[in-house]
Amino acid sequence: MKFWPIFWDLSRSNRKYQLVALGGTFDLLHAGHRHLLSEAFKLGDTVLIGITSDQFVATLHKKHRVRPFSSRVRDLDRFLRTRRWSSRARVTALREPYGPAAKRKKLQALIVSKGTVASGRRLNRLRRRNGLQPLDLFVVNLLKATDGKPISTTRIRNGEIDLQGRALRTRR
Repeated sequence: MKFWPIFWDLSRSNRKYQLVALGGTFDLLHAGHRHLLSEAFKLGDTVLIGITSDQFVATLHKKHRVRPFSSRVRDLDRFLRTRRWSSRARVTALREPYGPAAKRKKLQALIVSKGTVASGRRLNRLRRRNGLQPLDLFVVNLLKATDGKPISTTRIRNGEIDLQGRALRTRR
């Protein structure tokens, strides 16, 4: 018997889960991150947030420097407090690609973007091999900057946009 994950469009879903997960580097906490987190908290009672550890970040070959893990966690904690989500969040260090999502029996859904759906599918194959139920994958669209391109830390660090996604003037 095969299990297939369910894909949901969050804009049309009011389904609620007890435990959902998402992960990322969360280097500069920008509007795109805030959008992703907001969608996760709409979906789940408790949100497991994996943040890549400094050691794991070093293996990702990012095109820019990444702030230390402690700084990234501190900024995320501040944001969670401003939204009153701290009591519903569980923040953990990701030391490898799937973190606790590969083993947590009670985990029900994973928040992904179009660019990370394949990773979500690989995670579900790993979960099935481990005798666990596959996760429902929820695809959240990337938030666009005012120039129509996705908001990303790389673009912010390159001076193209600010943390809100507003285009910055280019040097002449």
